[in-house]
Amino acid sequence: MRQQLGYDDIKAATERIAGHVRPVAVAPAEGPGATGLTGSTGITRSTGSTGSTEGAELWLALEYLQHTGSFKARGAQNFLRAHREAGTLPDAGVTIASGGNAGMACAWAALRQGVRATVFLPANAPQVKIARLRSYGADVRLVGTEYAEALAACEEFAATSGALASHAYDHPLIAAGAGTLLEEIHAQVPGLDTVLVAVGGGGLFAGVATAARQHGIRAVAVEPEGSRALHAALAAGRPVDVTVDSVAGDSLGARRATALAVDAARPEAGGTGALSVLVPDEAIVRARRELWEDRRILVEHGAATALAALLTDDGGPDDGSTGTTYGYRPADGEKVCVVLCGANTDPAAV
Repeated sequence: MRQQLGYDDIKAATERIAGHVRPVAVAPAEGPGATGLTGSTGITRSTGSTGSTEGAELWLALEYLQHTGSFKARGAQNFLRAHREAGTLPDAGVTIASGGNAGMACAWAALRQGVRATVFLPANAPQVKIARLRSYGADVRLVGTEYAEALAACEEFAATSGALASHAYDHPLIAAGAGTLLEEIHAQVPGLDTVLVAVGGGGLFAGVATAARQHGIRAVAVEPEGSRALHAALAAGRPVDVTVDSVAGDSLGARRATALAVDAARPEAGGTGALSVLVPDEAIVRARRELWEDRRILVEHGAATALAALLTDDGGPDDGSTGTTYGYRPADGEKVCVVLCGANTDPAAV
């Protein structure tokens, strides 16, 4: 049976995890030149007029301050608490495959619930993420070099051990938990027009876009050009496999987007106004560096990807025929919020 996600799921998640996650802090990106957000950027991957955020009202959602350092704590709490309520948490505990952030969130939530967590990661996952996972008491298993390989090992483990299989992004409870973030942003920024969200597998986008649609807010999915699972799925009309080659691949490196995100973005599913855009790696690196240099905000490349949409010049199609759009150019007076979704990174690597 096809999994579905609706606004009722977001509301249920909001009630379920209330008091168990940190409410997001939202801050204005004030002043000309704040984090490089105004004026011409000089980074482009398509033809057309130069982009600018001049005249737009910009906000930053500081979700990297969340438990475990990323938004993933929301979905993990919702997933495990829902199973606890239903009496379906097995003695074998929970297992998940992850690029790092979802695994940390799952291990943290499992520790809060008093259950075991077995987490599968690619062997090239950042050491900072592996160390934090072990600090939460997780049994960490390193497999392969890509998320898909870790996922296959996780699925085999779940089948043989009886552990409850969670997922980094492809589950309605996970996506609904992520969607609670938009509810909090909406409450703090009245009149919000647009929210920019980095996309890997699409769980965050699915939840945020579902909640955003309810409030008449446009959700913009931002992906690295070398890791475009959702963009490719929308072009194909269904989830498809893609190759992954991006500086943000450790957290946005899913080969395939969840159907929940594809459904949330499709106009026929009620996703009118949602937009999928790409950004080059150099814009991601610049966004991350400028957040640190201008504000002493240290995020991972995956989180900086959302901001990179405003640092990529052209908001039009790359050649007029493929439908690929690079970057996002707000309209004059548009109220935009950029989600900074995670900060599990090596401080020495800025």
